[in-house]
Amino acid sequence: MTLANKLAEERRARLAAERLLEQKQAELHAANRKLGLHARALSTEITETRAEVQTVRDENQRVKSDLGAANQKIEIAERRLWHSIQAIEDGFAFFDADSRMIAANKAWLAVFDGLEMVRPGISYIEILQLITEEGIVNIGDMSRHEWREQMLDRWQGPAPEPQVIRLWNGHYIRLTDRRGAGGDMVSLVQNITAMIRYEKELKDARGRAEAANRAKSAFLANMSHEIRTPMNGVVGMADLLAEGPLDDEQRLYVTTIKHSAEALLVIINDVLDYSKIEADRLPLHPEPFDLERCIHELVTLMQAHARDRGIDILVDYDLFLPTRFVGDPGRVRQILTNLVGNAVKFTEAGHVMIRVTGMQAGEGAEADIRISIEDTGIGIPREKLDHIFGEFNQVDDAKSRKFEGTGLGLAITQKLVRLMGGDLWVESDEGRGSTFGVSLPLPVAEAAIPEGARPDPRIARALVVEPHTTCRALLERQLAALGMEVTACADASAARAQVARDAPDLVIVDHHMEGMDGFELASALRAAGHAMPVIVLSPNSGSAAQDPARGAVQAVLQKPVARRDLLTALAGLTPPAPAGTGPADPPAKAPPAPRAMRVLAAEDNKTNRLVFSKMVQALDIELTFAGNGREAVALFQSLAPDIVFMDISMPEMDGKEATRAIREIEAREGGHVPIVAMTAHAMNGDDTEILAAGLDHYLTKPLKRAAIVAQITTATPPGLRPPEGAPTQAVG
Repeated sequence: MTLANKLAEERRARLAAERLLEQKQAELHAANRKLGLHARALSTEITETRAEVQTVRDENQRVKSDLGAANQKIEIAERRLWHSIQAIEDGFAFFDADSRMIAANKAWLAVFDGLEMVRPGISYIEILQLITEEGIVNIGDMSRHEWREQMLDRWQGPAPEPQVIRLWNGHYIRLTDRRGAGGDMVSLVQNITAMIRYEKELKDARGRAEAANRAKSAFLANMSHEIRTPMNGVVGMADLLAEGPLDDEQRLYVTTIKHSAEALLVIINDVLDYSKIEADRLPLHPEPFDLERCIHELVTLMQAHARDRGIDILVDYDLFLPTRFVGDPGRVRQILTNLVGNAVKFTEAGHVMIRVTGMQAGEGAEADIRISIEDTGIGIPREKLDHIFGEFNQVDDAKSRKFEGTGLGLAITQKLVRLMGGDLWVESDEGRGSTFGVSLPLPVAEAAIPEGARPDPRIARALVVEPHTTCRALLERQLAALGMEVTACADASAARAQVARDAPDLVIVDHHMEGMDGFELASALRAAGHAMPVIVLSPNSGSAAQDPARGAVQAVLQKPVARRDLLTALAGLTPPAPAGTGPADPPAKAPPAPRAMRVLAAEDNKTNRLVFSKMVQALDIELTFAGNGREAVALFQSLAPDIVFMDISMPEMDGKEATRAIREIEAREGGHVPIVAMTAHAMNGDDTEILAAGLDHYLTKPLKRAAIVAQITTATPPGLRPPEGAPTQAVG
């Protein structure tokens, strides 16, 4: 090998060694750098760990400080709570799950009258033994053992009931114990001696008040009876005098007597009703009743007075609304009497309209009945509308001051309506009239229009002859609701001209018209060869039926017309035979009545007998009087009357006993004769007691001629002479 090669090889070896050295130095440098970085990271971690340890130490110190403060606050709160428990008058005690006392305040310990044994650690059983042995409680007739067993059973129950015990000194305490979740018991003792004494005083006071109220009710009932008995003579005789021949001055005196007596009766009725309502002693007696008949009976009673004032009372009962409902008919009648009576009282010209509508949810469901009483009277100022329903309130102005009254009528009416679950409201236009509305929820007792009570479809066109605009419009609407084509006239002259132009299938005419009345118009139509049915509407259908032209008409209906009567009359009509089929058969004449109606009246007061006989003297009846209930029963068997008017308060046998005896006779022999009470008992509830004895109707004294006549007319059996005819034959 040459030197040059050796040198080259050495150079290459040196260069390789240098490169290896550089490489090792670089690796060593990298390792040192990595070691430095790791050392710095470790140092940082140590520093952070030291900081965290210090933070934890600081937090532990702060928690220890807060815990100490919290413990201090708890101690303060417990001390304050215990001081509060010690300060209150009620006793507190705490027992553990083993029924041993933990603590008790002074009020709780005071019950034991300073017994040193009653202290924390004592058991509940030991406490019971101490208070029975020391005589701390009054255990009555129980033995000590029985009483302790009873109290221990109560204590061990899951939820002990409060217990009232009496202490030896006459004080009463109530024990109230509550068990906690862990079995601990908290016991509360309250001294209720004052409350017990107050309740006793209250009970005694209530007893005295109830006794006073019973005495007041008895006094009011007796006062009502004693006043009504002589008032029957006063009002009845005044009515009879007013019907006789009097000069103007005498008539003024009689009218004054009558109106003064009636005003006194209104005051008595209002005071009696209001006293019952205020005492919450006004029960309702629901039963099926005919609302439309109730309204028409009321109209019959008020119509005479309204006619004297020149006022018409009209009834607009929805043709498709049921008439029979379930409710208290007496209270419904009282509500309507107050409202209609007010309307007549404050109306000097025009009319009073009773309008009945309603909504029914479904067949047999409850109906919302709306009754509005509209009048054309003096009206009520707008600012007084809310005032009129108050007790003893009246609209006090120049227009209304002349109308007397207690101011209780509307207040009583409103309370009755609310008692029945309804509502009462009023709308008024001063100087033009008022409308009082009543809403009553009443269950329906039967369907609206009975089957078979619809008119013959061949009677399609009707002529209404009515001088009163409102009545005419009402009849038009009712007949139109039945599907008829209606033409209306105001008088007989226009009606005859209308029939001559286009003869209708039916004529409905008012009885009293100027120039030519309804019967005269019917006769004129027959004379002209017209055979269509004619119905006459009369405010006194009984006397109208005696008109010589009665054979020219098919029916005479009481005005205002009850819907059922109108439908029945229409259903009974037969359209006339077409022209050219031969002469129409003459109307059949009713067979003569075999006898007059027999009326028995039981009344022990001579004055009242005289009043009754004078009130019915214009009727074609046979009237017999009985002086007491025993005579009434005997005459019932021998006379066989068609109706009995029964006074309630009579010697030997009163009206209720006599009625029960008559009903027993009927139960054996069959039949049922209407018995009408005529009594001075007018307190709320008297009617229920009287009707429960078997009487059918109830009239209060002073009696009204219209009410008596209505009862006789309604009870007239078929085939007898109509009551309104020849004078009465009185016996007894």
